[in-house]
Amino acid sequence: MLVLYNWGIRVYFVAICFAAFFNKKARLWLNGRKNQFFNKNGTCIWFHFASLGEFEQGRPVLEKMRSLHPEKKIVITFFSPSGYEIRKNTPLADEVYYLPLDTAKNAREFVGAIQPEMAIFTKYEYWYHFFNELNQRKIPLYVISGIFRPDQVFFKWHGGLHRKILSFVTHFFVQDDQSKQLLQHIGINNATVSGDTRFDRVWANAQQPNPLPIIADFKKDHKIFIAGSTWPPDEQLVASLVNDYPEWKFIVAPHEISEEKINKLIDLLPANSVIRYSQLTTPTMPPTIYQTLVIDNIGMLSSLYQYGDIAYIGGGFGTGIHNTLEAAAFGLPVIFGPNYSKFKEAKDLTALNAGFSISNETGLKQVAGKLINNEQFYTDASRQIRIYVEEHTGATATIISHVSPNDFNPVSLNINHIP
Repeated sequence: MLVLYNWGIRVYFVAICFAAFFNKKARLWLNGRKNQFFNKNGTCIWFHFASLGEFEQGRPVLEKMRSLHPEKKIVITFFSPSGYEIRKNTPLADEVYYLPLDTAKNAREFVGAIQPEMAIFTKYEYWYHFFNELNQRKIPLYVISGIFRPDQVFFKWHGGLHRKILSFVTHFFVQDDQSKQLLQHIGINNATVSGDTRFDRVWANAQQPNPLPIIADFKKDHKIFIAGSTWPPDEQLVASLVNDYPEWKFIVAPHEISEEKINKLIDLLPANSVIRYSQLTTPTMPPTIYQTLVIDNIGMLSSLYQYGDIAYIGGGFGTGIHNTLEAAAFGLPVIFGPNYSKFKEAKDLTALNAGFSISNETGLKQVAGKLINNEQFYTDASRQIRIYVEEHTGATATIISHVSPNDFNPVSLNINHIP
């Protein structure tokens, strides 16, 4: 099986090389790994994130380790350009790299160069050679906010190699009981149900959000419907609401912000009522005259939700919904498409009647209409969703108490719930 794994890694690399001719993301993935130089200047704590979403998910643990150990070097690696390109200059790390391709030689050279005291991987990404190298060197390896499902290869008859990869992990901090039980069924007992560190991240953000004066000016005394991380199918649905609720304002933050994508989105919206964020920064007319604002940059969404009243989360008509918790922490009821079965929090929120799945325009208009026109229904949903987020905080403290027990102090970790 290892031979097939190594072969698959090389096939993947060839595919990326081919895709790089016409795909910008593949080109960044390839070029970013060329001629990387790894500084050899002492030991470090190594954090790996697949992409930007996993960085934000693991950020509470990263920030806490940084504050507890300012004397230690922190190295971050990313697999995807969407993480590396946005966070390559983060002050939370001393060095940021692309994770090299998972070969035995690359793993040996990379681990030997950065000399990690421990490695912390967030949610997923299980690489045989990197994990094996850490295991051979007796370097502790932790997986945080891990989540497992019965349909994953680890639990299939042909998943022997993947189960071997899991055996290299020192300890798993998983999101739910099902994940722990699945690991136990294959003989892995070094797991703790800690919850999801995303709750700590979004809750902290909701307590002290970054103010956005331009958005405050745009909002004024209006209610705002925010559509975040949207794709074209989401945008077509959201656009259908704008004329129905002229007293509301709408903000759309698309997942992709190329000029072509932005212009197609603007074409869906009522003429003369929409403005781009980059235009709003130097407006020729007061921002209050516009009904719809299109965000044409990356990184604002988590702060935007503080000004919202209802949120639509994109991705549910594709591979899966994006982050519902950033909006939930501000008490915004969330609406999303039908593909959410892999997301525990989305299933929890639908059960609480605080999250709502829709499959077409009619469904969106029904849910939005009920939230907008039924004040008690809205109030109950908003209250339930905020309580849900708060009650699920605390994963960071659990993890720190294990990986850095001498530093564990509930007060200094600021883990107590905020009333």
